[in-house]
Amino acid sequence: MFRKLFLFTAILALATMACGFNLPKAPTPGPDVTEKISVDTLDSDNVNLKLSFGAGEMTLSPGAEKLVEGTATYNYSAFKPVVTTEGGEVHLGLSETNFNAFPSNKSLKNIWNLKLGNTPTGLTIESGAYKGTFELGGLALNNLSIRDGAAEVSLNFSEPNQTQMAVFHYETGASNVKMTGLANANFGLLEFSSGAGDYTLDFSGDLKRDASVTISSGLSNIIIVVPEGMNAVVTVDGGASNINVGSGWSQNGKVYTQSGEGPTLTFVINIGAGNVTLTK
Repeated sequence: MFRKLFLFTAILALATMACGFNLPKAPTPGPDVTEKISVDTLDSDNVNLKLSFGAGEMTLSPGAEKLVEGTATYNYSAFKPVVTTEGGEVHLGLSETNFNAFPSNKSLKNIWNLKLGNTPTGLTIESGAYKGTFELGGLALNNLSIRDGAAEVSLNFSEPNQTQMAVFHYETGASNVKMTGLANANFGLLEFSSGAGDYTLDFSGDLKRDASVTISSGLSNIIIVVPEGMNAVVTVDGGASNINVGSGWSQNGKVYTQSGEGPTLTFVINIGAGNVTLTK
């Protein structure tokens, strides 16, 4: 009897407390606002640019006369872009930086259309769920780091990177990512990690030096494109993964090799389950 009375009293108290809280209101889109983005080139030998973007659409391309030029269009106050500079560090982000807190509302708008300059720069992109179109050919990126959530991204190096890139790090959730012209990125190490999704890594371009690639993924479909005539050694570890190999590759256990001329791409792929396709 007393236990039932206690439970009833506790439930009643919790219900009464809940009535006293104001539940967060759904965001109400306002009118579209388009702001001009302009960041001067820094007088520094070590420039790092960080782009913090939530949900929406972001387009990057070369061609800026400054470090960054472009526009941001939004209709929700939390998407207002803010630029901060300290020494050689530049941060272009949102007034709200908790990407996971952004509401899923199709009526909200957040669109960045940016051009980047050719100053030697370390570039970091951090985002939530978004659509990204990145043309990075012809820039001078000495490091590149991308971290995002559930994303749809198309990334291309149509021209050679104008400086050696030490590390290209890409970490994503359940996404659809296609990267092309990766040999033009001129990286020493490419680290790619992901959750479930569909991923294409195309190493076309001009491979100027030996480079290493590590791929770690969950339940995914991964397509690796290595042009004919490029040296490549691929080691695949994983669980219930299917390995599909095109012509021109030789196999010795878990190691797949394509012979060619010039520098060598060395891959280590660890996939939990899914499909890995080696093609040209």
